[in-house]
Amino acid sequence: MSSNRYLKFLANISKNKPNSIKNKKTPCPFCNREGLIGIIDEEGPFILVKNKFPTLENTLQTVLIETSSCDVDITMYDKEYMRNLLRFGVRHWLDMEKSGDFKSVIFYKNHGPYSGGTINHAHMQIVGLKSIDYKESLKDEYFEGIVINESDECVVNLSTKPKVDFTEFNIIINNIDKLDIMADNIQKIVHYILNDFYVKCSSFNLFFYEWKGKIICKVIPRFITSPLFIGFSISQITNQTDKIVKQVQQLYFKSEPR
Repeated sequence: MSSNRYLKFLANISKNKPNSIKNKKTPCPFCNREGLIGIIDEEGPFILVKNKFPTLENTLQTVLIETSSCDVDITMYDKEYMRNLLRFGVRHWLDMEKSGDFKSVIFYKNHGPYSGGTINHAHMQIVGLKSIDYKESLKDEYFEGIVINESDECVVNLSTKPKVDFTEFNIIINNIDKLDIMADNIQKIVHYILNDFYVKCSSFNLFFYEWKGKIICKVIPRFITSPLFIGFSISQITNQTDKIVKQVQQLYFKSEPR
């Protein structure tokens, strides 16, 4: 692996970051809206700010604060709220991509203790990478899988060759005008993970990709990462694949075309 695939992590900055996931008594920096600095844009309840603790060298790190409340997650948003949130986030992500200031721009969300996040308050992150193109490591097969639901507007599938491990859902649109249906389906899949998954799950990630004319959201339930993957880059696939597909179809797509 070439050296330009690595980001330098600034541990001296990281040690000062608040962590309200591990320590519930930690004051939430996103609840104190009057104290926010580095605001880039606001739209209703959504605020995009520069990350106060930029731990990645040679990047521009921004945080999209989703709501004024600490006690909600995206499954609790009404449909229009979720749609507006996704439009706001995708617009800023793609605008940063088009700016020419970065080699690539990543857009993602951490939720829960195993997601890699440190702040409980619902938020996403948009990070401009000045030396890395994330698309160089992508393959078509990461987004292929067993179809859960398919229409002219959107495909939802379960990966048969996951990028990392076990269970990965892909939500794929061919046209940015179809962001609303993507938002609806993100809510469905996240609700399934947090409430109906075959094992108890409290954490997930959303990862967004602009790939070969498509906008893709990969939704991943998170647990402790397998040592087989960490030590040997060996991915595993659950033997519950067919059961998961049928369950999601029955619970969330019963009245929709497949």
